[in-house]
Amino acid sequence: MKKGDILEFDVTDINNLGCGVGRADGKVVFVKGAVTGDRVRASIIKDNKSYAVGRLDAVLCPSSHRERDEFCTAPLSCGGCVYRHVSYGHELTVKKNHVRAAFDKVGLSDVEVLDVVSTMQTGGYRNKAQYPVIKTKSGIRSGFYASKTHTVIPVDNCSIQNPIFADITKEVCALCDKLGITAYNEISGKGDLRHIYLRIAEATDEIMLCMVVNGWSLPCEKQFTEEITRRFPNVVSVMLNENTENTNVVLGKKYRTLYGNAYIEDILCGLRFRISPDSFYQVNRRGAELLYSLARDSAALSGGELLADLYCGTGTIGLSMAASVRELIGIEIVGGAVECAKQNAEYNGITNAKFFCGDASKPQTVLNATGGKCPDVVVIDPPRKGSTRELVECLAELGVPKVVYVSCDATTLARDCVWFREMGYDIGAVQPVDMFPRTGHVESVVSLTRQP
Repeated sequence: MKKGDILEFDVTDINNLGCGVGRADGKVVFVKGAVTGDRVRASIIKDNKSYAVGRLDAVLCPSSHRERDEFCTAPLSCGGCVYRHVSYGHELTVKKNHVRAAFDKVGLSDVEVLDVVSTMQTGGYRNKAQYPVIKTKSGIRSGFYASKTHTVIPVDNCSIQNPIFADITKEVCALCDKLGITAYNEISGKGDLRHIYLRIAEATDEIMLCMVVNGWSLPCEKQFTEEITRRFPNVVSVMLNENTENTNVVLGKKYRTLYGNAYIEDILCGLRFRISPDSFYQVNRRGAELLYSLARDSAALSGGELLADLYCGTGTIGLSMAASVRELIGIEIVGGAVECAKQNAEYNGITNAKFFCGDASKPQTVLNATGGKCPDVVVIDPPRKGSTRELVECLAELGVPKVVYVSCDATTLARDCVWFREMGYDIGAVQPVDMFPRTGHVESVVSLTRQP
């Protein structure tokens, strides 16, 4: 096999990057856009010692798992929805298999992995979007970066974003052309507008528009806000974010309110949350409610427990359980998120919650926050890199009877579960949750119970 060869073969699997996996001439070949069960023709574009990469030329015999209807009109180079060409039922199977494989790889093949649960809303679920803008012959256009590049692909619509975002971005671009607001150029460092940043609160229908600009002002700000809010009455907050750095980081550190409040409000799990432009909030609200309800069920709270919420962010998971415990203690390393968590508790009249700023992976942080007391239940929701062995050892030494682990990465979840088993914990059934349909990501919840 060599680069440029054209081969025909059967696709027998698909990975979490959306690449079909087959074998040709005795070598594994990855083909983006191919589906398990396809017979394909592909041109080899990369040939390594252990595998090759092919470009899909034709689907000779389509799989029954291939999506019959076009899911999204955006170009394939967008790279966002890696499973856009796969039926949703098969996507859920693929995601379950991904979690299963992670546990098998670390020697936990005896752990049960349940079928993936989902809200079944595959489109329009994202409540947050950041659109780079470019200058074109027809004026300013918004879009997305092509996969692994900084090339902007003009896209009016994204199938997983809230549909109103497409209308707003088109209107913003038209207003920019009308008012003389220019598009930022990464090479020259010139131009006004870098990104259009949108958030929507699904339960209240409030929308925040944040203009990320190369400076501290925009031409005709008053006219811009008047026209955009007249066209879209649900836009209750218009913000300006200053980013003058030569960087690929979207947001700068300074904000200014051009219209309305510096936040929008949403309802999650029966609680009201204020969402500022830089605060963390789950991008799939319905998916988050499903995930949190599963975590709450796993905790099996009776009302008298001390609950510790580690890596708590803005406190959403712990606060959703606060009414069912005696006391809630949250720990988060990001200071701004801790302040948001305190405000969210106060805003909802929750008086039995305390939040501390510190590294939840460090045992001393946990001991300081809990006053050395042993929590009855610990919820951990670490970043993609997972938790640490020293934290697992700390929880075991304290004698924590139950840990509910919420994970965004099956590989690190499986690794950490090995540590928990070594420390005397039984591993319950793993429940995958599809928080991000059409993407390669899958969340999981598992209950870990200390052996008597």
